[in-house]
Amino acid sequence: MKNIVILISGGGSNMAAIVNAARREDWAEKWGARVAAVISNRADARGLLFARELGLATEVLEHKTFASREAFDEALAGVIERYDEPGQPALLVLAGFMRILTPGFVSRYAGRLLNIHPSLLPAFPGLNTHQRALDAGCKFAGATVHQVTADLDYGPILAQAVVPVLPGDTADLLAARVLTQEHQIYPRAIAELLQKR
Repeated sequence: MKNIVILISGGGSNMAAIVNAARREDWAEKWGARVAAVISNRADARGLLFARELGLATEVLEHKTFASREAFDEALAGVIERYDEPGQPALLVLAGFMRILTPGFVSRYAGRLLNIHPSLLPAFPGLNTHQRALDAGCKFAGATVHQVTADLDYGPILAQAVVPVLPGDTADLLAARVLTQEHQIYPRAIAELLQKR
């Protein structure tokens, strides 16, 4: 069984979209894949409640208790490895995981580490993407699913969704419309990747 491990820091809406798609589309039957665990760097992440209600394994690893990013990432890798199957290393999915990962961690999971970013990369990497798009006068915004590399919000693009910027948009209004598209393209990109493997 190919295990999918999802990392979150907050509400987990993208995680929920992925879990729901995996069950609805029966990824276990189609591709021998399942969401095996949800890991958060925050004990108060609301997404953990949803995951527990669905009977998923959950883990909390508070980043603030570690002296360095490297120490946190090493401990995180140790937790993830509990869900690796022999010959079937876990697919690692970042879903609102608000931590910059070290190059060593990214290298360790190269080719199986995915992220979603709320902009049409390569435009607006980093934070405050929606306000930056509005400030730049963009006519379109969107979201990007990509493989993670050591460069922030960079890596091979797997899927994108385009959302028009409407008159009177605020960052919050635009973010809400982009999020609905994230919930569609992230599960689809993962499913396509599983199908290829």
